[in-house]
Amino acid sequence: MFKVTPNPPATDPVSPYEPDSKKLNEAAERALNFHFPSNADIKATARRPSTLLCVNPEATAETLAVFLVETLASVDVMVHQLVDHLEGESRYALLGISNSIMVAEITANRVLDKIDTP
Repeated sequence: MFKVTPNPPATDPVSPYEPDSKKLNEAAERALNFHFPSNADIKATARRPSTLLCVNPEATAETLAVFLVETLASVDVMVHQLVDHLEGESRYALLGISNSIMVAEITANRVLDKIDTP
């Protein structure tokens, strides 16, 4: 059966959804400014350190470096335990992370070597 339809179908030429261009631009600007603040806004905001987790401000550089070395060593042990249970690309990725941890640990140890103890 053949159905007669206009090509294109007849529609109302005035859409109720066409907003004023100026209002649309203003709304878009407000939305962009809210979701994506400019660098100037971010830099103008004073940084407040979080108090949820904090390091004792009176801790010495040596104490902090020792804690860093011990933490890196612990993370490296955990990574190596996980490596034993993996195969293929995941294993190689974790070994790469382990190497990065090892470099950070060596660097932290070098910092400890350079600290003059009283």
